[in-house]
Amino acid sequence: MGLDVVTRPVGPDELADLARLFDAHRNTRHCWCMAFCTTRGRFAVGWVTGGNRRGFEAMAAVASTPVGVVAAVAGEPVGWAACGPRSRYALDSGPQHVLMANRARDEDAAVWLLPCLFVRDGHRGEGITYALVRAAVEVARAAGALAIEGWPLTSSDRQAADAFVGRQRVFEDVAFAAVEHPAPDRVIMRLELGQV
Repeated sequence: MGLDVVTRPVGPDELADLARLFDAHRNTRHCWCMAFCTTRGRFAVGWVTGGNRRGFEAMAAVASTPVGVVAAVAGEPVGWAACGPRSRYALDSGPQHVLMANRARDEDAAVWLLPCLFVRDGHRGEGITYALVRAAVEVARAAGALAIEGWPLTSSDRQAADAFVGRQRVFEDVAFAAVEHPAPDRVIMRLELGQV
């Protein structure tokens, strides 16, 4: 029997559930998925001061589309996927600039990005990541996105420091196609939403 995973888009009203999930892990407790939404310096200060959480909450309060998707099992939040228009993310600075350098920037408002995935300890290997990626696709489709992209690792190394970006195989299994290899260990995966 499969696990009953419930996913839902995250806006201002779901922040309490997201806080319960993020507080369960040191990195998410300080990151609040702001690493790709601001400069390195502001992110580092926010890590120490709690500014990342405040920045995320402020972003969620004014965003016209969901800021991501949360997954729950038996009512308990167990996973998260950040997603939204590429224009939401600070793609002109930091390591993501290298990854996105060849993407058509005139698509930033119409193409969504799924930059980060998190599954709580004790729930990894249960298919939560697949549920999150599928839910992010549906949220993007409902918002009228032309396509959705991710930038996962090409390897399946579970200990990789960048594992939070996902794995190529997960994206492939959800019908994304590789469109670019900007680094030896990274691939840009894309799903055209008008075709599926």
